[in-house]
Amino acid sequence: MPAIRLRKRGQLTLPEDIRSKFRLEEGDSFDVKVRGREIVLIPYKRVPLDQAWFWTREWQAKEQEADEDLAAGRYKDYDTVDDLLEDLHRED
Repeated sequence: MPAIRLRKRGQLTLPEDIRSKFRLEEGDSFDVKVRGREIVLIPYKRVPLDQAWFWTREWQAKEQEADEDLAAGRYKDYDTVDDLLEDLHRED
């Protein structure tokens, strides 16, 4: 692993082979962690604004609930859309 040098204003340049391996592009973000005497950079891609709703705490809680319902078998299968609509409109 080649050594890299800290530049003015705290900038680092990652070697091309590392950028390629992790598919890093200009503007990508990193979480920075300190582990003992190490500085760990963890790359992540930002979520596009039109998809941010999916990652809200409330939506993720509902996703978890849906996963649990599926795992427990709490769902119905329908042969046709008409069967589904009929069940939705049926008064209990």
